[in-house]
Amino acid sequence: MRIKLFLLAAFFIGFFTYFSYLVAKERWQQIDFDTTVKLQDHVSRKFDVIFSYFSLLGSAEITLGFCLILSALAFFKGKWLAILGWLMIIPASAAEVFGKLVLFHPAPPAFLHRTLLPTNLPSFYIHTDFSYPSGHMTRTIFVITVLICMIIFSSKNFLFRLTIFGCLSSLAILMGLTRVYLGEHWLSDVFGGTLLGAGVGFFASGLILQKQKVKIAQDAQGGEL
Repeated sequence: MRIKLFLLAAFFIGFFTYFSYLVAKERWQQIDFDTTVKLQDHVSRKFDVIFSYFSLLGSAEITLGFCLILSALAFFKGKWLAILGWLMIIPASAAEVFGKLVLFHPAPPAFLHRTLLPTNLPSFYIHTDFSYPSGHMTRTIFVITVLICMIIFSSKNFLFRLTIFGCLSSLAILMGLTRVYLGEHWLSDVFGGTLLGAGVGFFASGLILQKQKVKIAQDAQGGEL
């Protein structure tokens, strides 16, 4: 199981690297602009406030706080690799910030901005020169990837796994939709953040679930007996 998760991590990180090259070569400029304009044209402005508050779920304070809490719980249970796994959101965020500092990819212009969110959260006052990849998507997809892997490898109830997968996937899609619709990020920023978050998320899952396969195998053998 761990090898498969690490291979998935390598695939997504490799894909992220290649996709970042395409973005740096400005291959997505027209697609980015057209997607934002069409999305804003077809979605009512009454969703501005709803989407703005929904975007709080992907903020650094919420996502990092969530992972730090689970890391602390793993510490009290003596699960040392799980601690490291949940803390992998930190290097994922660092890679996101690094991309925004070095990859020339200007954010959407002010006339496309639709965020209506009065907040005192520190992360909303931190601005980088460029917008690739999306930090909201990187952190959200990281958490969602780990949670999906935990559900898949810990539950034998197919309907339960399918329901959770559908809910978490819908959350990810909606987060990406709000990033583009609100004019906070381009579509390429969302894709890049998704690839980065999934890559690091699969690697973190391999650390967090390192004993899960053995437990499932023992349960299966017990059932056969």
